[in-house]
Amino acid sequence: MLLPSDLALKKKEEFNKNKKVQFDGASVEKFEKHILVTLENGEYLNAEDERTLLPLEAAIDLAILDKDTDIAVLRGEVVKHPKYAGNRTFGAGINLTHLYQGQISFLWYIKRDMGAVHKVFRGLATEHFGPENSLFPLQEKPWIATLDTFAIGGGCQYLLVMDHIMAEKGSYMTLPARKEGIIPGMANLRLWRFTGDRIARQAIQNGLTIHSDSTQGKLICDEIIEKKSMDESLLKTIDAYTNSGVVGSASNRRAFRIGQEPLDTFRKYMSAYCHDQAYCHFSDALIKNLENYWDAASRPLK
Repeated sequence: MLLPSDLALKKKEEFNKNKKVQFDGASVEKFEKHILVTLENGEYLNAEDERTLLPLEAAIDLAILDKDTDIAVLRGEVVKHPKYAGNRTFGAGINLTHLYQGQISFLWYIKRDMGAVHKVFRGLATEHFGPENSLFPLQEKPWIATLDTFAIGGGCQYLLVMDHIMAEKGSYMTLPARKEGIIPGMANLRLWRFTGDRIARQAIQNGLTIHSDSTQGKLICDEIIEKKSMDESLLKTIDAYTNSGVVGSASNRRAFRIGQEPLDTFRKYMSAYCHDQAYCHFSDALIKNLENYWDAASRPLK
């Protein structure tokens, strides 16, 4: 699951030639010092679904495989919803409309967390070596996330594998899995490392909203940025990282992982997650929760 995806390998030559690949649901573009990966599902406030799953992973693969840049950035595109028109959102989590309508498979959760999210956190493997092997030639980059507006559910989960998070004032994070009746990916394994156990439990089990510029939010976010200044601030942060060199970044990332979340810990968590998420995904409670909290039955089929 940590090998480069077939879709990424298919598009590698195009990316090398054009410095950009436009997928259906995501894009990847190469700049002088960084690579930008963009989640593109603005119709659904940059929620993730079956359409975005493989394209976003392939974009992440291409970003990591590129040898000419030192750092990668993950953003959400400008959305189309009238309430947020003209603004970016980092991510709205799983597409609840599609979930209610049966358009999200159970394996979607597994492919996402063992694929795209895990690759940001752990890098890419080869056929012969995994990223935790001390003889493995590291294939990974530090990642920056730009928290525009909000990071809900899966969007918040992506923040927990980032090396640097830039959040605009007024933005927030939530993990509303309780209202959906599912497990929020790897958040149970990772969030407490940022916030401590009690805040993590409040967020996951009781729906706590974490505002980026709050005491709890600053335990997760590295920079709080004025509204409408993210683009300019992002370039400054990229310069700050790359001007001083990032030669040790990959090794330092691996060193943190060895202490915090070695591969065997991840595997043990995933075995329980795969089992329990199946019960959640196929439960009657999921349908009732979506009707109660999301008014899902009234949303049009697309």
